[in-house]
Amino acid sequence: MSLAIFDLDNTLLADDSDYLWGQFLVDQGIVDADYYARENERFYQEYKQGQLDIIEFLKFSLKPLADNSIHDLHQWRTQFIEEIIRPILLQPAQELINKHKQKGDSLLVITATNRFVTEPIVNLYGIPHLLATTPELINNQYTGKVAGTPCFQEGKVMRLQQWLKDTGHTLEDSWFYSDSHNDLPLLKLVDHPVAVNPDEQLKHYSEQTNWPIISLREQKCPVHHFK
Repeated sequence: MSLAIFDLDNTLLADDSDYLWGQFLVDQGIVDADYYARENERFYQEYKQGQLDIIEFLKFSLKPLADNSIHDLHQWRTQFIEEIIRPILLQPAQELINKHKQKGDSLLVITATNRFVTEPIVNLYGIPHLLATTPELINNQYTGKVAGTPCFQEGKVMRLQQWLKDTGHTLEDSWFYSDSHNDLPLLKLVDHPVAVNPDEQLKHYSEQTNWPIISLREQKCPVHHFK
């Protein structure tokens, strides 16, 4: 049984759920509009440039979880999933997931975006396992802090290695699909790295190393990369 690992934002989704959640909070009047929109955009550009300070970003992005009740957060998240996320689900991504299921592979999403935002999205795709940045929750209230290692860059590798140890899975004949050069540490670790609608840095690296480059934004799922 092989392990098929997927990044989420701009890989299985046609946009970035972390960024969109921030914009949703702005649009709903839940956060200070000017400040939050400006900082959300700044952090997103830093991420794309490979210059994101993940600790600084998480202090910013997890604060709305700490500032509001679980009840309200869950209501807002349900609205966010229905109005913002469902329209950017990708049918070719679902087909790719289904092909790995048919092969008998184990499926895992690994994402820097926090678990509060991503867990229901991953459930929509029918993927049973998720590694994500975990917001600290104490007495049914988020604290604004991170529990454990942020699931970002080398942190993804650390979190995955611990998960492998805990579950007994291995990276033999493993796959990882990602759009971002931030995921190069993990892409280099698996047997079958696949660049999905890659950013310029990942596209260049993939061309140099002959990694498959595919798109999940077309009408049909590309399957030519399967061996």
